[in-house]
Amino acid sequence: MDEEQQRPDDGSRHGPLAGFTVGVTAARRADELGALLQRRGAAVLHAPALRIVPLADDGELLAATKEIIDQAPDVVVATTAIGFRGWIEAADGWGFGEQLLERLRNVELLARGPKVKGAVRAAGLTEEWSPSSESMAEVLDRLLEEGVDGRRIAVQLHGEPLPGFVESLRAAGAEVLPVPVYRWMPPEDLGPVDRLLDAVVTRSVDAITFTSAPAAASLISRAEVRGLRDDLLAALGHDVVPACVGPVTALPLQAVGVDTIQPERFRLGPLVQLLCRELPSRARALPVAGHRVEIRGHAVLVDGDLKPVPPAGMSLLRALSRRPGWVVARSELLRALPGAGRDEHAVETAMARLRTALGAPKLIQTVVKRGYRLALDPAADSKYGDG
Repeated sequence: MDEEQQRPDDGSRHGPLAGFTVGVTAARRADELGALLQRRGAAVLHAPALRIVPLADDGELLAATKEIIDQAPDVVVATTAIGFRGWIEAADGWGFGEQLLERLRNVELLARGPKVKGAVRAAGLTEEWSPSSESMAEVLDRLLEEGVDGRRIAVQLHGEPLPGFVESLRAAGAEVLPVPVYRWMPPEDLGPVDRLLDAVVTRSVDAITFTSAPAAASLISRAEVRGLRDDLLAALGHDVVPACVGPVTALPLQAVGVDTIQPERFRLGPLVQLLCRELPSRARALPVAGHRVEIRGHAVLVDGDLKPVPPAGMSLLRALSRRPGWVVARSELLRALPGAGRDEHAVETAMARLRTALGAPKLIQTVVKRGYRLALDPAADSKYGDG
């Protein structure tokens, strides 16, 4: 998926995420996540915060594979389907494929979830156990209940360490052999990441998704390099929703004081469903001139009809909506316009385009020599009149 904004096609324009822009940091399965978001109406800004480098020629993976073949572990934990397949393929390339498979047939093989189980069986192996929750915490609980003191446990990693998992096993007396199948590296082209960072800081996206802890850490690190760390954390703390696929992914954000939202099931589908509930619930809806106006990220719903609005128009509308029914001076609206300078004529131009985009000119009233106001319905004045 290209890193630039991908607009939903016409068929999904009025989905629950219509009018919202969502940032995607994933390197792996980004197309799948982007498609799920677009089908529900979102515009997507994709910028892989990392790239995944296979370790087929890496000494660490080769050494771990040889060690397992030479001295069989008691337990092997397979954590991801793509990682497990990559390990078997790398071993095949080195000429050790059959030896590795033979070893794995004679150990206690644990698979984290259905996809990993599928990869294990596709290799002609059978897992001894797999948790229904797909949770590494459940895998850890099982191992600790069995007792791991003095046992050798190989753990297939996928680009990142598993916080707490390896440490807990070692603390309980296990000898742990990490099997690093992939490595996370910074993206070769930092342009997309920088554009996403700028979009978050300027609130041009409404939410940003994270599907791995290294991606979250990488974005924070890049913000530090650019001197935008505080701006990034401020945006994620208030205006831009940070959505993580699970608690492990959220750890780097929690470490810097950012609260995240997470689905109950740690999968892409539930993550998107969570955003479908969260973002519309944050949109402001107002009764204006006999219409229901809902202000979203880059568009407005007028009586349920989606009206895309240019960025300058959205800036004006947000400024007016902060004090619905009250007159907002041209000078204040000018300050709300990005890069407008000092010419109040820019407000008139942007306002004319906003009214055209909304398709209902009476929503915004001109108050001669004073400014503009949202034509809030009289019945709503008591609710919104105090600003």
